[in-house]
Amino acid sequence: MAGLENQSSLSSIGENNYNNCSAKFLDLEALDCPICTDPLTTTILQCENGHIACSTCCNKLRNKCPSCALPIGHIRCRAMERVLEAVIVQCPNAKFGCTQKFSYGKKLTHEKECTFSLCSCPARNCNYAGYFKDLFTHFFIIHYGETGYNYQFIFGKSLEVCFELNDYTSIVMKEYIDGLLFVVQCFIESYGVYVTVSCIAPSALEVGEFSCHISTVVEKYNMTFESPKVKRIRKLNLQTPKEDFMLVPSYLLFEHQSGNLKRQALKLRICINKLNQE
Repeated sequence: MAGLENQSSLSSIGENNYNNCSAKFLDLEALDCPICTDPLTTTILQCENGHIACSTCCNKLRNKCPSCALPIGHIRCRAMERVLEAVIVQCPNAKFGCTQKFSYGKKLTHEKECTFSLCSCPARNCNYAGYFKDLFTHFFIIHYGETGYNYQFIFGKSLEVCFELNDYTSIVMKEYIDGLLFVVQCFIESYGVYVTVSCIAPSALEVGEFSCHISTVVEKYNMTFESPKVKRIRKLNLQTPKEDFMLVPSYLLFEHQSGNLKRQALKLRICINKLNQE
């Protein structure tokens, strides 16, 4: 962001309502949280020495300023909040066709929702990134026939999937009517397998919202998981999840013969529904 010039109208700032006044920011990184480096959003908090942080970081730091160790999270930095509202920027996806402009404090939210945001291909070792509507075509042409990438489904219909488990395993489900990709990820831990379902797309109204029902396919046991809202993400996270997951105990796994090797495997029945939008 450094080096970009952004003009912002400051006519509403200050008690005197200055007219025809503008400011130029040569380094927009000054408006990012100094801890997580994400663009600041309201509410902005500060310690008594004036060090600032976003509210999310204050919670993670347990309200202890990393710069001076004083309490942080109880005093709002309203001056910086007003600066954020005054600085108007273009969407980073303007070169792809987005015409939206907004205050810098709304940059992070807009990027998550912008339909022009690039989405990364969920296939292993693939560096392709593109418009979410183009991702389905790319995946169908480039990754057709690859193991774990041939599942197709229709919203509201259950699909049975099988995983040969490594430290990390994923399969891709293709919804061919709307042309969307859903990824089922499995993360093996000592006490079981974490299972998550995500849609590779921005959080835009155009994409829609989805719920998910997962159940195990085991003769003697039945375990189910309901996700009222499937996460829409632009890039896979390869870290073991801390929320929105199904934990399948190790005793529900079975051995699967793969060539000369025996590997642990997991069978799941997955049903993804498209939610009605008003």
